[in-house]
Amino acid sequence: MKRLVSLLLAAAMSLALAACGASSSGSSVAAGSAASSQPASSSASSEAAETLSTTEPVRIAGLKGPTTMGLVNLLPMMEAGETAIDYDLQLYGTADEIVPLLMKGELDMAAIPANLAATLYQKTEGQIQALAVNTLGVLYVVEKGDTVQSIQDLKGRTVLSTGKGTTPEYVLRYILTQNGIDPDKDLTIEYYSEATEVTAQMAVAEDAIAVLPQPYVTSAGMQDETLRVALDLTAEWEKVSDTQLITGLTVVRKEYAEAHPDVIEAFLAEYAQSVEAANTDVEGTAALCEAQGVVAKAAIAQKALPQCKIVCLTGEKLKTNAEGYLQVLYDADPASVGGALPGADFYYGAE
Repeated sequence: MKRLVSLLLAAAMSLALAACGASSSGSSVAAGSAASSQPASSSASSEAAETLSTTEPVRIAGLKGPTTMGLVNLLPMMEAGETAIDYDLQLYGTADEIVPLLMKGELDMAAIPANLAATLYQKTEGQIQALAVNTLGVLYVVEKGDTVQSIQDLKGRTVLSTGKGTTPEYVLRYILTQNGIDPDKDLTIEYYSEATEVTAQMAVAEDAIAVLPQPYVTSAGMQDETLRVALDLTAEWEKVSDTQLITGLTVVRKEYAEAHPDVIEAFLAEYAQSVEAANTDVEGTAALCEAQGVVAKAAIAQKALPQCKIVCLTGEKLKTNAEGYLQVLYDADPASVGGALPGADFYYGAE
């Protein structure tokens, strides 16, 4: 198992995009702390749950950061008796804690980086399925100054980035190449292992340019007002691709999905409501993110949420966008998606 987990993690280093916070210990979110201290009175939920194939809570794991922001509103919804399902939301700092629990059946679902989902599909011989895209791209080009107005302005410059051999590198190189820029000749890209290292380097450089994920972009900007968001790499991706840039997928164990299709249907409906709340009640969602440890501070979460592109894309939208994204990663390095592209059965609810 240790060898298998190591293989999975080597192919899934896009955690720089999805993780926020230093804690690596998992925590089960208490429903009572989600919105109020009042005990839930959920007779409506209980009545609805009686019609489902299981009344056991859905055990769902999330990483601290954007990929879990769309889930947190499920908790006050559950407290208010507005859900047919009870949720056991468990938060982790790194994917190495989630992978073995998911593989051993100790979790039912998880919100994880998209390429890790594809890798797990391969390693489990198709026993992991994608339910929804939960986050679009969260990568941004930031600079001190006002010199970068387009991708072409990166020519001849030095760009700091996280993620050598992982998603940030593949995304940046793809966008550069599609714009006729040679990533190896036309600019210099310096890679660091952590986003915090990049922000530290930017703090001491006068004309620094960097590629950073949210919410690090927001956090860095709150500490240094001279930083400017120059380019949204999700928008730049869409200029050169027919699909959207994505970050995370919410996945389910195939065995669980086959045993409880009604639970999956109810979950997707409630998940869509939670995502809508994340995008419309930004202040309330930010408070939940801090309370549950998804983001360190509500102030950061509130400012970052509109730039985190929280979504719930299912069915054909899930399949089209995930396929396009995973194809780019596969072309860059097959190992980044587990050695092969997922089959059609990877995409729950798609034709």
